[in-house]
Amino acid sequence: CRAAGMINAQIIRGRLQTDGIPVRLQYEAIGVISYSLTVDGLGEVRIFVPESDAAKAKGVLAQEFTDSDLTWEG
Repeated sequence: CRAAGMINAQIIRGRLQTDGIPVRLQYEAIGVISYSLTVDGLGEVRIFVPESDAAKAKGVLAQEFTDSDLTWEG
C-alpha cells in the first residue's frame, strides 16, 4: 500500500509488525517536510510485505477500532 508521509507509514508498519508481518518501506525523501507533505508522489511512502503475507496484511489494515474496543485504565 502507500502512505502519505513517513509518520503514517510507520503507523501502518507497526500494525503489520505486531501481527508478525515483515515490512519494508520505500520512499522519495524531500528532507524534513517529507514527514507531512506529498507533492506529485514525493513524500509518499510505499509499504511492501512478502507476497505470502499480502492477504493477511490487507485484513489487518482493514480492521477498524473505536474507543469501546480498547481497555482503559483509570
